Amino acid sequence: MDANPSTAMYPLHRCKTIYLVRHAQGIHNVEGDKDHSAYMSQELFDAHLTPLGWKQVDCLREHVKKSGLAQKIELVITSPLLRTMQTAVGVFGGENSVDGVSAPPLMVENAGHSSRSAISSLNCPPFLAVEACREHLGVHPCDKRRSITEYHTLFPAIDFSLVENDEDVLWEPNVREANASVAARGMKFIDWLWTREEKEIAIVSHSGFLYHTLSMYSRECHPTVREEVGKHFANCELRSMVLVDTSMIGSNSASYNYPGSTPAGLDLPSDAVA
Repeated sequence: MDANPSTAMYPLHRCKTIYLVRHAQGIHNVEGDKDHSAYMSQELFDAHLTPLGWKQVDCLREHVKKSGLAQKIELVITSPLLRTMQTAVGVFGGENSVDGVSAPPLMVENAGHSSRSAISSLNCPPFLAVEACREHLGVHPCDKRRSITEYHTLFPAIDFSLVENDEDVLWEPNVREANASVAARGMKFIDWLWTREEKEIAIVSHSGFLYHTLSMYSRECHPTVREEVGKHFANCELRSMVLVDTSMIGSNSASYNYPGSTPAGLDLPSDAVA
């Protein structure tokens, strides 16, 4: 047998499964594909999903349900921009919200020019908005967010408690965030995930953020794995990743381990018993 196996083994309680999703097609994707300078247009401020984007959401939602992921995911983290939150609640949220239900909806009817019914917050995981997984900051109006006060009215059941400022103080009109800064922010965000107790987490983010973050993590992988991990995401693409705590950041105890019982006599191997 080969003395140098190519596999690796880690304790289960030092691993998490994360499901990375890029938002569905937004109006900025359509205009930017036709003319890159369109990304500078104020008309694309906090871009919402296109009708095709909502069809992509419906297709991914069906996959999540049929594959069993809907029952596994314990938390949904979303970038606090319109297109990511629309994608997140559309894919991982409850069914259409109905009148007379006391629970607030994840998304109100027609939020962000969606022409969609309200989406229920029942029978689905909690949703948490985190600014650390936003797209490149600055210059492009499509990457500037609205106030949290306004978002609260559109997505009442999303938890915005980790967003420190009501207005967007991170986006600057004349400075575009460098790729290295996005990657560093992404790696810090991934480390932060270890402070969460959830083991199965969906994260809905953006092309640039996902690409630069995963490129950093895949640098020392085999070229085949590096290519698979580091390639750009398509709109509404989902990739499953195992996150391993190799630096002992995590502190969760093992849920399934069992120390063994103490026998009345000597604990001898079976082949040593007369």
